[in-house]
Amino acid sequence: MTHALKFVFSNYAYLVLASVLFITMLFGLLFLSEYIFLEPYLIGHIAPGMELGFTLIVILTMLSAVVIPMNIYRINILKKSKRKVTGSVFGSFVGSVAGVCSCGPIGFAVFSTFGSVGATGLAFLTNYELPIRIAAIALLAVTYFTTVKSLKIECKII
Repeated sequence: MTHALKFVFSNYAYLVLASVLFITMLFGLLFLSEYIFLEPYLIGHIAPGMELGFTLIVILTMLSAVVIPMNIYRINILKKSKRKVTGSVFGSFVGSVAGVCSCGPIGFAVFSTFGSVGATGLAFLTNYELPIRIAAIALLAVTYFTTVKSLKIECKII
């Protein structure tokens, strides 16, 4: 499995892409989940009892930063051949987006505009925020392993 990582990330462009994805997703998710505040200056705070949520966000962004460039590499390889791209690209996208489910100020504003339906949605996200992130991590892990397997077959990585 490390051979596929070395193979993909030996290309500088994919390493830069992974770094940019990790930094932007981490900052965005931490800001939306209210672990980072921008006023009066940049402040980071993990409230007691919120350590699991913070850890899940870091794991989610790490997996996304690895899986998305690997799938882009795979798509570029498959463009040159006549094979079709399977669902692992879709899985990495869904896994990345599913981790964004947070009940920060933006989520509250979006759901509160929809009245009682919004309140139900907000309650759902509040109650199931951690399980949704865990499911997103599981989906990204499965996507990682299927992508590595696919790269071994398509790129003849030993």
